[in-house]
Amino acid sequence: MRVSVCQLNARADRAENLAVARQLLDRAAAAGAELAVLPEYVDYLGPGRSAPKPEPADGEFAQFFADAARELRIWVHAGSFHEAGPDDERTYNTSLVFNPRGERVALYRKIHLYDVEIPGRVSYQESHSVAPGEEIVVADLNGVPTGLSICYDLRFPELYRRLADHGAQVLVVPAAFMLHTGRDHWEVLLRARAIENQCYVVAAGQIGDHEPGRTCFGRSMIIDPWGTVLAQAPDTVGVVTADLDLGRLTEIRTTLPSLANRRLS
Repeated sequence: MRVSVCQLNARADRAENLAVARQLLDRAAAAGAELAVLPEYVDYLGPGRSAPKPEPADGEFAQFFADAARELRIWVHAGSFHEAGPDDERTYNTSLVFNPRGERVALYRKIHLYDVEIPGRVSYQESHSVAPGEEIVVADLNGVPTGLSICYDLRFPELYRRLADHGAQVLVVPAAFMLHTGRDHWEVLLRARAIENQCYVVAAGQIGDHEPGRTCFGRSMIIDPWGTVLAQAPDTVGVVTADLDLGRLTEIRTTLPSLANRRLS
């Protein structure tokens, strides 16, 4: 399976963000990608007061990426967006995946919410405006079992082990990882999730400055089950592509059977 990760700098202009996302999908398709993955909050990453109204899972956001998947004839993982939530105060942070016919084949709502309070440094309570999801999701993408996650989920290895236990061979991580943590943790955590679960990891990140006063790390990357980085985006908007060799995955799981050797479940 050939996979592309699309890295962009979404800001407060939703129409512009979506236009750039479509351009990146076009580039991924031109590179021969069967699957293209976009970052967290691909359509808007700006001040809350001007955020677009949350939509249902079959709203305009979904239609935009369903059309792109159908027109380009590729699988599209549409990063994430603000889905209408369980009450008037909270949305869901939701990923949608579309097949080349433009049909939605998976929906995942972010389980782990970023609630951090460090006096004088950072104060962010995602749970004030976002409700957590409750279901793990492994989707069949062109015959490949693919586990879904979003950004902060990356810090919780038990989620990824459950995805592997449910058959995942690829783990997808759309993200808007902050610069100050991304410099030290992003690649380390992604490679750890790949090695410990003997899965490919496909991680698409936001890059650059976003209002109000936040900067995302970028460095979108594709990692093999040995922990080797197959492709990494430079520090700019763009697309990188790599081939996932599922035969190599099988070989790694056979010659180093750490999953099979587990004694705790």
